[in-house]
Amino acid sequence: MTGAYLPLLVWLSPAFPVGAFAYSHGLEWAQEAGDVTDAAGLEGWLGDLLRSGGARNDAVIFAAAYRAVAESDAAALAEAAELALALATSAERRLETTTQGDAFVAAVANAWPCSAVSFLKSAWPEPVAYPVAVAVAAAGHRLPVAESLEAFALGFVSNLVSAAVRLGVVGQSDGQRVIAALLPGVREVAVFAASSTFDDLGGCAFRSDLAALRHESQYTRLFRS
Repeated sequence: MTGAYLPLLVWLSPAFPVGAFAYSHGLEWAQEAGDVTDAAGLEGWLGDLLRSGGARNDAVIFAAAYRAVAESDAAALAEAAELALALATSAERRLETTTQGDAFVAAVANAWPCSAVSFLKSAWPEPVAYPVAVAVAAAGHRLPVAESLEAFALGFVSNLVSAAVRLGVVGQSDGQRVIAALLPGVREVAVFAASSTFDDLGGCAFRSDLAALRHESQYTRLFRS
């Protein structure tokens, strides 16, 4: 990655003010239920999300939003934004994606302004899903879609590994091993999404969706999702 892609490292780092640290994507419930209790379980859980869960669909939505901005297609961008919200499988998943998405748009508009942000606001005045927000910024700053998708998928994995460390599922060293092991899956989902269409949306990570629903009523919790 050359210096031209440095914005991706900034936007998808824990320091970027979107509040990603507050969300576990249902992982907190999975830990309490005994589904994810060690490094192997965490790697399997996150690998499933990359192959057939929320991370995969987010990447497809990301690519569609990126193309819509690149082609100045407001209708296509609105469709991607609306579909991203429709795919949220629970109230907490919707909260997770829109809170981060709106925060990302605000931060980019303030520190990394580009015409694509205004284009997004005119095309879609409603809450913005996180993958749409990041895709709009990447397209607006003319960052390559392939590298942008890789960085976005890696950010998804890294944030959930961080959540797992804070939950005590793994230590920091095991967490880094999990991230390293999932890099091929990150690259695969990025390659797949770059040429995807809405017909490629879908998933079968049902346990993750159930985890998000169960987390809404979990008695003791650290995370918002």
